[in-house]
Amino acid sequence: MKCLQYRMLTCRVPGSVLWSLTRGFSRRGAGGRLSHTAAGGAESCPLSGSLEDLRVSRGPARQDVRPFEEIPGPRSLPVVGTLYHYLPFVGQYSFQRLHQTGLRKLRQFGPIVRERLVAGVTLLYLFDPRDIETMYAVEGRFPMRRSHLALEQYRLDRPHMYNTGGLLPTNGQRWWEIRRRAQKVLSRVQCVLSRLPQVNMVSRDFADLISSIRCPKTGHVSDFLDLERRLFLELTMVATVDVRLGCINRSSLHINKEAEDLMHAAYLSNSSIIHTDNGFQLWRYISTPLYKQLVKGQNTIYRIALKYIKAKEEDLKNVLQKDVTDHEDSDQSHSVLEYFILESGLDKKDIVGVVCDTLLAGIDTGAFTLSYVLHNLATNPVKQELLAAEAQTLLAKSDGEVTSKVLAEARYLKAVLKETYRLRPVSIGVGRIIQDDTVIRGYRIPKDTVVVTQNQVSCRLPDYFPDADKFLPERWLNKENINPFLVLPFGHGPRACIGRRMAEQNLYTAVIQLVARYKIGWIGGELDCYTNLINEPDAPLDFTFVSRM
Repeated sequence: MKCLQYRMLTCRVPGSVLWSLTRGFSRRGAGGRLSHTAAGGAESCPLSGSLEDLRVSRGPARQDVRPFEEIPGPRSLPVVGTLYHYLPFVGQYSFQRLHQTGLRKLRQFGPIVRERLVAGVTLLYLFDPRDIETMYAVEGRFPMRRSHLALEQYRLDRPHMYNTGGLLPTNGQRWWEIRRRAQKVLSRVQCVLSRLPQVNMVSRDFADLISSIRCPKTGHVSDFLDLERRLFLELTMVATVDVRLGCINRSSLHINKEAEDLMHAAYLSNSSIIHTDNGFQLWRYISTPLYKQLVKGQNTIYRIALKYIKAKEEDLKNVLQKDVTDHEDSDQSHSVLEYFILESGLDKKDIVGVVCDTLLAGIDTGAFTLSYVLHNLATNPVKQELLAAEAQTLLAKSDGEVTSKVLAEARYLKAVLKETYRLRPVSIGVGRIIQDDTVIRGYRIPKDTVVVTQNQVSCRLPDYFPDADKFLPERWLNKENINPFLVLPFGHGPRACIGRRMAEQNLYTAVIQLVARYKIGWIGGELDCYTNLINEPDAPLDFTFVSRM
C-alpha cells in the first residue's frame, strides 16, 4: 500500500509561541564579551558585556528600572508589525527557519528581545536560563499560556462535544480543574508502567517490520518518517486506550483506513495550529482555509476518540457498579482510559478532550524525537556502540523484554535522550503570560506580556555547554554543573507536560529494541529542522539497519 505522503503548506505566517531555533552559537569578542552585529533597519542594542554582565534579576521596583518599550528588538511598523522582515528573498528573517532567525536576533539585540509581530501581538524572548527561572518563579498557581487559539475556538463553538478548549489553550481555574483530575491518572507511576508490556510488544513488532522491509543489500528503509508516525500512533493508542490500531504489522506495510485517517488528521491539525496562532487571525471572523483544515482534522480525531471511549464505557459497565476499592490495587488490568473513566472525576466531554489532546500531541512529537535520537546515534557510532552494549546487557537479563527494571538501570539511554533534547528539543521553549508586573534584566515587564523562552538556542551556546555542537551524552553522566533551566523538553512547574511519563516510556522502549538489534547507519545529507508547531526533520530520513546478530 502506498505510504502516506505529507505535503508542507506553502503559506507561511508567524509561528506560535513554540519557536524553533537550533544551529549556530554565540561568538565571543575581545574580553570575553558576547559579540553581535545589528542588521540594517533594526533597533540595535550594543552589548557592553557577557550574558553575566547583562543580567538583572527580578526584584522590587527601583528608580533605575527601564520601561518595557526600551527592550531592543526588530523595528515594527504600524499594522504590519515586523512581518516585512519575513518576506521571502528580501527579509532578514524566515518563518521556515526560525532557529536561524532566533540566533540572528540574539546576536543583534542580546539576551532579551521584544518583538511586535503585528498589531496586538507582542512577544518577549528570553535566552538566559536565570531569566527563564525568573519567569517560572512568577508564573503563579495557574500558569497562563497563549497558544492553540484556533483549537480553543473550535471546541468552544461545539459545547455539545467539549466543555472547554482543553488542556492546551485553557487558562485559569478551569484549566486547573481538568489538569488535577487528569494528572491523578497520568502521574501514577504504576498506571503508566502497567502499559509497558504492550508498549514493548509494539516496539518489537516495529523492529521485526524493519527487518522485513529493509533493502537486503544495504539495509536502507524508505519513508522512515512515515513508519515512525505509525509507530507512535500505535504506541499512543496502546498506552491510552489499550487498543492495537493496526499501524504496525510485523511483516507488512498494510495500514487500515482508520489509522491512516488519524495520522493525517494529527498532521493537518498541527500544521494549522502554528499558522493560526499569530498573524492577523482572520479565522476569528471568517472560515479561512487554514481554519477549515483544522476543523477537518479535529473532526476526525474526535470521531475516532469518541468511538473508543464509548466502547470502553460499555466494557466497564460491570466495573462501575463495584466499589472503587475493589480495583485500587489492580493497576496491571487497567488502561489509562479506564482510569479516566473510573477514578479521575472527569466527565465524558472532558475525557474526550484529554484523549484528543493525547492523540494530537503523541504522534509527531514522538516520531520527530526518535528521528533525531537515531540520527545522533548513526552519526556518532562510538556512542551508539556504548548504548547498544548497555541495551543488550539489560535485555539479556530480562529475556529480551523491556521491563521497569531495565528502564531504571538504562543510565546511558537516558543520557542519550537528554543530549538529544539539548540539541534538538521538541520545541524552542515554553510560552507564558506574565500575570503580574515584574522586572527582568532591569526592564519592567507589564502584566499580560507573552514571554517565550529560547531554551533551544541557549542550549547551543558555549556560554553554557563546552563543545556545544557535539553529541556528548557523557555530560549528563559526569554531573557537570548545568543550569537546570536550560534543558526543559517537557516544561517545568504546574503546567509541565502531563504525559511525560508515557512519552518517555514509549521512546525508551523503542530505542532499546532498535539499538540492541541493529547497527544503525546514516546515508543522508545534513539534517536540520523547520518549525511545524514542533521541530520537524527537514530532509528525508535515510537510515540503514544492519542486524547485529
